[in-house]
Amino acid sequence: MAIAKAERLMNLALCLLGTRRPLSKRELRGSIEAYLEAGNDDSFNRMFERDKDDLRELGLVIETVENLEGETGYLARRDSNRLPPVSLDAEEAAALGLAAKVWQQARLAGAASGALQKLRAGGMPEAGDPYEGQHSAIEPRIPVHEAAFEPLMLACRDRRPVVFDYRKSNAARPEPRQVEPWALECWRGHWYLAGYDRDRGAERVFRLSRITGKVRSRAGKYTAEVPDVVTVRETVAAWAGEGAQRSALIRLRAGSGYPLRAKATAVREGADGWDELEIPYGHGLDAWLVEFGPDVVVVEPADLRADVVDRLRAVAQG
Repeated sequence: MAIAKAERLMNLALCLLGTRRPLSKRELRGSIEAYLEAGNDDSFNRMFERDKDDLRELGLVIETVENLEGETGYLARRDSNRLPPVSLDAEEAAALGLAAKVWQQARLAGAASGALQKLRAGGMPEAGDPYEGQHSAIEPRIPVHEAAFEPLMLACRDRRPVVFDYRKSNAARPEPRQVEPWALECWRGHWYLAGYDRDRGAERVFRLSRITGKVRSRAGKYTAEVPDVVTVRETVAAWAGEGAQRSALIRLRAGSGYPLRAKATAVREGADGWDELEIPYGHGLDAWLVEFGPDVVVVEPADLRADVVDRLRAVAQG
């Protein structure tokens, strides 16, 4: 069946590329044997529409034209389907191959492999794998486990508003958010979405692992202008305290809070089962500390301690 479909697609592509005028469905059905064998008009129409979509997915530019009699015709102009030679050197080809490997564990694996096949068909040189024999140690991967990734990626591409339920780090229950998505970016193993939060009337960054339920698309256009450059990573880094000019002193239960220990600029082990850590203090540190619950106590500064206490009370009150 796969061979029959490939032959049918090839015949349709040759018909559309070889004609000088648009061909109607009726004419295409009479020219391709597989279409003649279709049981009825409905079966042919479904088969033709699937084939047309498959050819477009493969990169064939198919035009739809209406003639003077009002009948729809199809053709693929040669000038619209002729690509310039792919001129990549071996290093550039290797870089593209490496980039495709990054997505092999994500939902974009098929698209990445298809893109490489098209480039190779266009003349891209085959390049050796610079990491041959080292895959288990240093092969790059971008894991995408969140169900929200694919619908948000498509929404960013198509500029479609979305609605989803989001649980903040200091909230006991998720809340609905109406967002105009701008960009997705991975930072330190986590995916984040940047966009315009309609309810709050401002730019916001959302961690995908905190999105619960389904991401639902909404009709209509964006109400806010999309910035030319969306700095997701820089925004998240600022919220995480990266580049902070201040320091906070916290007490951390021994044997816990390894992410905090990794960020600490100084660690003093205590004899009472608690260690003292100095960590960079930036915007959003209070929300991060709350995630460690009773394993963390803020010593100073006082404003950070108050913010953490407020967040913990909000969680306790539900």
